[in-house]
Amino acid sequence: MPDALAVWENVKDMSTTLAPPAPLRIGPITLDAPVVLAPMAGITNTAFRRLCREYGAGLYVSEMITTRALVERNATTMRLIRHHESETPRSIQLYGVDPATVEAAVRIIVEEDHADHVDLNFGCPVPKVTRKGGGAALPWKTDLFREIVERAAKAAGAVPLTVKMRKGIDSDHLTYLEAGRIAEGAGVAAVALHARTASEFYSGHADWSAIATLKETVTSVPVLGNGDIWSAEDARRMMAETGCDGVVVGRGCLGRPWLFGDLARELGTGHAADPVDATLGFVAAAFRRHAELLVEFFESEDRGCRDIRKHVAWYFKGYPVGGDLRAKLATVSSLEEIDELLATLDLEAPYPGAAAEGQRGRAGTPKRPALPDGWLDSREIGHAASTALADAELDTSGG
Repeated sequence: MPDALAVWENVKDMSTTLAPPAPLRIGPITLDAPVVLAPMAGITNTAFRRLCREYGAGLYVSEMITTRALVERNATTMRLIRHHESETPRSIQLYGVDPATVEAAVRIIVEEDHADHVDLNFGCPVPKVTRKGGGAALPWKTDLFREIVERAAKAAGAVPLTVKMRKGIDSDHLTYLEAGRIAEGAGVAAVALHARTASEFYSGHADWSAIATLKETVTSVPVLGNGDIWSAEDARRMMAETGCDGVVVGRGCLGRPWLFGDLARELGTGHAADPVDATLGFVAAAFRRHAELLVEFFESEDRGCRDIRKHVAWYFKGYPVGGDLRAKLATVSSLEEIDELLATLDLEAPYPGAAAEGQRGRAGTPKRPALPDGWLDSREIGHAASTALADAELDTSGG
């Protein structure tokens, strides 16, 4: 067996000499950088998408939208699918378990011109989703998965439809290769794989070899890789190791929206912002800009400032910001209060290096996935599974 360090050094050397990747094409959409912002609940709203776009190029996807809520025109949902005029191309991710409802939701998006790209979520590992047969649990029911994707792709027409999924439910119930072939046959424009199972949640290390295997299996449309991309160098290495056509970035950009500028410079073919000097002053300015955009998005200073609170730890990870000040930032209620607190920082403090790098967000621990009773007994839909799926479609939370 080759020495692991030697293998990594070879990959690193190769990644620095490779020519820039070709532009990523998802149907009629061409991206200057083969980079996609992963949908994250409560994070990838219009404000965060706009902020990321200010730093780099790519496709910036909405929070996960429940199809039943969209079809019923839930007020919160209709607000979540709106895009700022600066957002081009516009992208919406849908979650659903009923083929007819998913199809109807796609038709609303297309016929009412709400987006230029639609993604279907088959990767969510959250128990409240998998417990009802949705997210990463659904591809186990092969015929149901096929019907949803086929009907959605037909409803999408000229608007490119993509699929995001996980390896499967657990190591004994992998679904990604079969699901990839089905999606490809249904006419999707790309498939994305988070290289973990639902049981792994976000723990351990993503299995990039699965992305390579999917790339060998799905050959007519782009294959995108997701999992453990904390830096532009990670993205380059994933593409070099797996042959994937692009990357999907989630937790790595939490508190670091300028990561998309790094990615554009590393992987892109078009304009990218100049490299940043991530001093504490730079980070404070980004945090303040994010808060400002949230206030605009929510049309409420109080609501926007309450939402920015959860981003404090991510932005200031590794920086010399004391516990008392962090606690005060995590309870702000106005932009003026934010300004006063940021003014007390040592804005000249340099980038702290490794202390600010690496994993962001909660990884969780491996756990047995929550599934409907008898879900794994068959690849077909039975009565119990149908009941669970019906309950899932009652979710009208708008996200």
